[in-house]
Amino acid sequence: MRNAYMTDELEAIYEQTVDFVAKEVTPHGDAWEEAGKVPREVLHQMGELGMFGLRVPEEHGGLGLGMLASATFSEALGASTFAGFDVTVLVHTDMAGPHLINSGNDEQLAEWVPKMLAGEAIFSIGVSEPDAGSDVAGIRTTAVKDGDGWRINGRKMYITNAVYGDLTIVAARTNLENKYGITMFLVPAGTEGFSVANKLDKHGWRCSDTAELILDDVWVSDDQVLGTVHRGFYETMKNFQNERMVLVGMGVGAAQAAIDMTNAYTQERKAFGGHLFDLGAIRQRMAMNQAKVDAVRASMYHAAWMHDAGQDNVKAMSGVKAWGCEVVNQVMYDCVQFHGGMGYMRESAIERMYRDARILPIGGGATEVMLEEVAKRSYG
Repeated sequence: MRNAYMTDELEAIYEQTVDFVAKEVTPHGDAWEEAGKVPREVLHQMGELGMFGLRVPEEHGGLGLGMLASATFSEALGASTFAGFDVTVLVHTDMAGPHLINSGNDEQLAEWVPKMLAGEAIFSIGVSEPDAGSDVAGIRTTAVKDGDGWRINGRKMYITNAVYGDLTIVAARTNLENKYGITMFLVPAGTEGFSVANKLDKHGWRCSDTAELILDDVWVSDDQVLGTVHRGFYETMKNFQNERMVLVGMGVGAAQAAIDMTNAYTQERKAFGGHLFDLGAIRQRMAMNQAKVDAVRASMYHAAWMHDAGQDNVKAMSGVKAWGCEVVNQVMYDCVQFHGGMGYMRESAIERMYRDARILPIGGGATEVMLEEVAKRSYG
């Protein structure tokens, strides 16, 4: 077993996912980076293999597993070395999908869960705005009651999967007198007034599609309200720890891949009458990087176990998100350094992985916000 938290089922999920990305993702990822999208056929294939149902309750066609399954899955995806692919999948399964599972009524679940599981409908989560990222309560998009529905107006920014996806779960302010008075809505692609203003050009995650969205007088019916009116902020919070964790997980998987490829490169690269790995400074720094990644991995799985055991894991997972994503970036920095000039070339995998990692301390809760979550739970 890979660690004390693994079961035979989780081990099988890890091995299946690593095998899948090695065969179906890594060989094709460069082309996807150029195209700026992950082919829908690959996502359909993952759906057919049951990869999108790990956290979906058994009564809705999934496996009904806990947060440890998401930790396992996200780390295995990271082995692909293409973080844009990883996040395309994880936004669907672990950032947007859980809102439907947690808050959807029977009709909504019946309509959308089968499509989600099969990869026929790819989900995105529309919370972030030009002036509101980690500060969810600061969103300005509004929804006003209009007959037997709602009229939504506003903008959403940095929305992964929304350029080519099929359903966006949109957060909008419905109670102007309460900053937490937010409601979530199911808004399918193609809804009148709902459009992609820009496909954003990113530093990394090049094969994931990221959108600026416009909601211009978008009308949705009462049937498209997800959960309870005015309670969307609190319903969104239910998934915060999972969202934070899978970003760490994919980062851990990528960091391990980077360490492995850098160790291999430095043992082959001749220098100073020997090989780079013969230099104690390099060997020891890579050893320290391995120790850090091992510690982040262990902390992540423990925080996931806490959740599955019914314990409050906000402090633990916030700390893992803050520290873990910084560690991943430190590791990538050293791996580029030890690849020398080749590490700076676009043709090298490590150059791309270095770029991809930079978003991790920003997305899903910035490091500074995470540290505040830890700090305010550390004092009486």
